[in-house]
Amino acid sequence: MLFHNFVLLGLAPIALAKVQYLGVAIAGGDFGCQIDGTCPLSSVQLAGDGPDQMKHFVGDLGMNMMRLPISWQFLVNNQLGGDLDANNMGKYDKMVQSCLSTGAHCMIDIHNFARWNGGVIGQGGPTDDQFVSLWTQLATKYAANDKVAFEIMNEPHDLDINIWAQTCQKVVNAIRQAGATSQMILLPGTNFDSAATLVSSGSAAALMRIQNPDGTTDNLVLDIHKYLDEDNSGTHKECVTDNVEDFKTVANFLRASGRKGLVSESGASSAASCLKAFCSQNNFINANSDVFAGFVGWAAGSFDASYVLGLTPTKQNGKLVDNQLMMQCIMAPWKNFSNSTIGTPQKPSVQQPTSLSSSSTMVLPPSLVTPTGDMVTIPLLTAAPTVVSKFSTRPIGSDTEMFITTPVSEMTTMTRLFSATGAPPEMPSPTFHPYAINPLGSSSLQTTLPKASGTPGTPGAGPVASGAAAAAGKAAACGLVFIGTLVAMLL
Repeated sequence: MLFHNFVLLGLAPIALAKVQYLGVAIAGGDFGCQIDGTCPLSSVQLAGDGPDQMKHFVGDLGMNMMRLPISWQFLVNNQLGGDLDANNMGKYDKMVQSCLSTGAHCMIDIHNFARWNGGVIGQGGPTDDQFVSLWTQLATKYAANDKVAFEIMNEPHDLDINIWAQTCQKVVNAIRQAGATSQMILLPGTNFDSAATLVSSGSAAALMRIQNPDGTTDNLVLDIHKYLDEDNSGTHKECVTDNVEDFKTVANFLRASGRKGLVSESGASSAASCLKAFCSQNNFINANSDVFAGFVGWAAGSFDASYVLGLTPTKQNGKLVDNQLMMQCIMAPWKNFSNSTIGTPQKPSVQQPTSLSSSSTMVLPPSLVTPTGDMVTIPLLTAAPTVVSKFSTRPIGSDTEMFITTPVSEMTTMTRLFSATGAPPEMPSPTFHPYAINPLGSSSLQTTLPKASGTPGTPGAGPVASGAAAAAGKAAACGLVFIGTLVAMLL
């Protein structure tokens, strides 16, 4: 194919990273829960097609963690301090077993905001012993499976963080003493567990003092949430921040502490502002995988297509199909940061391929590029399942290499020929100029447009690799597909 024609010279290897765990919440067990901890049993809607969704997310997308929200009230049939209800727990366990059958890690999420019907756990509401009883039973049930993760509580708020940390310590002791000695336990802070205040509120410091009964901190992970809308509620369509500064603060704290965190809830709409900001956030999280162990998007499950933050796949022609937000801002950053080797060029190479085949070419339409001055920004389309031209869309195999060219200036010649012939045209002697990409946190690729003389512009600053080097490095080292990271100019 086209990529194999590139000659790589003077390349230094750079290892890229990605979070260990990537997943999505299968919502429904949390439906009806309010931030005061009231969770009516009648509102619970465990996703009937949840097992099929999880098979899709794991089998088709390669995800490896599902978050399964449920209310405390549902599990004990509204009996505070009582035993797990056989009927209700049976329904929830069926979802957990469906998750485990995929091979993914499965997160049990008690979605009560550190409360029961208005009272804060251990601070005037339910006693610590009542809460510990719940977790003792859950840990005993799942002690034999190390792929079950325990999220102590969803989004505590308006409480004394030091007292709450003491409550969490009792829960950790109970989980470990019940025999669940190797499972991940997520430790949530106050203020809805927001990344913006985990450090400043003292939550992170208080929670990082929690230990296992043997004095270690193995598999005790800081729980992290964050939305991108105007009030961090996840209820508005527009995104106003990419959260990078907030996650940078958390990353610095974790790095200095020698600990890890996991982003167990973050989501956005498919508005243009979110496609930019959410992608940027998730690129940053992946680029800092030394301290961020994973990312779980909100949410699929029982949400329908009208939900503003929906990640629920739709069924088309008998198959589950994911929306643009999932593919562009959750899957693409993760797939892009594969454990492969790329090269750092000393000098861009120029090649003159004689032809382009339909299986190796993607022509991006003008609607997908954003020229700004002498720069063009191209969204990362690493999960794109089609070859795209201005006039046609044709399926390609998931194992097909793609070559991206930018439709700037008079690129319409190529798209016209594509439309007329159904395949990219034979090119007698075109000149392609590979441009630099930034693998460390960008949600889009930027390259300098050629000057009027036809001389290629200067690649952007920062840690970069030529598209050709990236393609060949992946193909040669891993036998993997090069998807969406080669930018070239057709002059």
